[in-house]
Amino acid sequence: MPAQLEGVGVSPGIGYGPAYVLTGGIPEPDGADTHDGDAEAETARAAAALERVAADLEGRGLTAGGDAQEVLTAQAMMARDPGLADRVADLVGHGKAAARAVFEAFGAYRELLAAAGGYLAERVADLDDIRDRTIAVLTGRPMPGVPTSAAEPYVLIARDLAPADTALLDRTLVAAFVTEYGGPTSHTAILARAMGVPAVVGCVGATAIIAGERLLVDGSSGLVRLSPPEAEAAAAVEAARAREAAVAAAVGPGTTKDGHAVPLLANIGGPKDLESALKYGAEGVGLYRTEFLFLDRADAPGEDEQVGQYRPVFEAFPGGRVVVRTLDAGADKPLAFLPPPGDEPNPALGVRGLRMFRIDNTAVMETQLRAIARAAEGTSAEPYVMAPMVSTAAEAAWFAQLGHRMGLANSGIMIEVPAAALRARDLAVEADFFSIGTNDLTQYTMAADRQVSGVSSLQDPWLPAVLDLIALAAAAAGEAGKGCGVCGEAAADPLLACVLVGLGVTSLSMGAPALPWVRAALAAHTYAQCQAAATTARQAVTAAEAKEGAHAHLPGIP
Repeated sequence: MPAQLEGVGVSPGIGYGPAYVLTGGIPEPDGADTHDGDAEAETARAAAALERVAADLEGRGLTAGGDAQEVLTAQAMMARDPGLADRVADLVGHGKAAARAVFEAFGAYRELLAAAGGYLAERVADLDDIRDRTIAVLTGRPMPGVPTSAAEPYVLIARDLAPADTALLDRTLVAAFVTEYGGPTSHTAILARAMGVPAVVGCVGATAIIAGERLLVDGSSGLVRLSPPEAEAAAAVEAARAREAAVAAAVGPGTTKDGHAVPLLANIGGPKDLESALKYGAEGVGLYRTEFLFLDRADAPGEDEQVGQYRPVFEAFPGGRVVVRTLDAGADKPLAFLPPPGDEPNPALGVRGLRMFRIDNTAVMETQLRAIARAAEGTSAEPYVMAPMVSTAAEAAWFAQLGHRMGLANSGIMIEVPAAALRARDLAVEADFFSIGTNDLTQYTMAADRQVSGVSSLQDPWLPAVLDLIALAAAAAGEAGKGCGVCGEAAADPLLACVLVGLGVTSLSMGAPALPWVRAALAAHTYAQCQAAATTARQAVTAAEAKEGAHAHLPGIP
């Protein structure tokens, strides 16, 4: 093994400890396995195992909250898919034992998702995890997973990490994550940031590390040092603790060193995330993902039910802004009551986001907007609403006008589609504000699926092409006298956050644990430094050069 491996740093900090290598999974059941002839009983056994796994995933999600709950809820929906149950029953009917039937049924779904590409292909690893858990239940094997106790914090290494494994990990047990697969917006990356654990993904060769070997993991640079000298490791850990202390000392509203205000907001999935947002000093909410209220149900929630979910969020931020994203359905978030219109070979480029409501299903959108307006009544919070997947000025105008009719004066759009950034001046005439979703904007700009590690180098928001589009959108909003925030994962990178401000972005929203890091980075540098860093980054040719150039103007940020 080389003395050092390199991947993509996706969650800042330094982790040091022995390697725990998560390898292998549940063995494939024998293809010749058959049941005893009672197909009905065998089918019921398979159904019970699937339901047990789904319930376990849901329970883990409720306990974990935040981004983890979103991921685990989606997995539970997969386990309960009626089509999957029918396929299992059919295989059992042809004599297959329950475990083999589950394996083959999941295999068929796996091929379909992988072939679909985009968002659906991102779910292949999740599907494998559900399959293995179900087979474990059926065969009496231990459930796949990670250690629940350890003599000292360890570095968890895997090809990829299942959300169900990482969601309930104790921060005191894990020093860092290192995976061979995944990109900056993979589930591992999102959950690591939510936990505040250093993480490196896309690290080729990581699973060849010998279990127990001591590792020094830098979640910012992406470097993984094998068996570093004890003195060097101790110095790195001590420096990291000093940085964390400086971060903890940075409190108050977001502002640069010379007083340029940059509101720092939290991304949330519902009232359950408010405690974390308030703990880390969020000035409001920059992205309220409302999908959770709509998932895994046969019909849309009523207006009163929605008001009950939205109101606590407005009450939690008196005088602050709360930006609610309207239902982002379609692609990897299918809803039983809103099926796509026909087959979609590539759902990520199909009827999703606003496209699902502009022509059809308008009543669902109107109900949600009325509920948001009602929820904000009587509070001092500023209600904002924004629509996802907007591509044209006509779409922006339709949504803004509908929002205004429902009593929502601040009705804006997300900039996730390159066309929207390129023609941002047209869209700025219609929308009240912009919010840039850097995850999808990067994916669509570079034609690189954000869950495919083979193209992880193209999933980087530091790429100058992506920075150019962000600059176009921010400039158009500024010229129109309107705000332009960022609510994608890029805002959680302290160095990139400063560059975004230099590009003209007016607010930043992120997972709550990242707020102190970004607040401290802004407080240590002037607005002019941020602008100079942004200019240099855009002049670069590669993402690495852009980051290096920004570092020259923003010293002290890891």
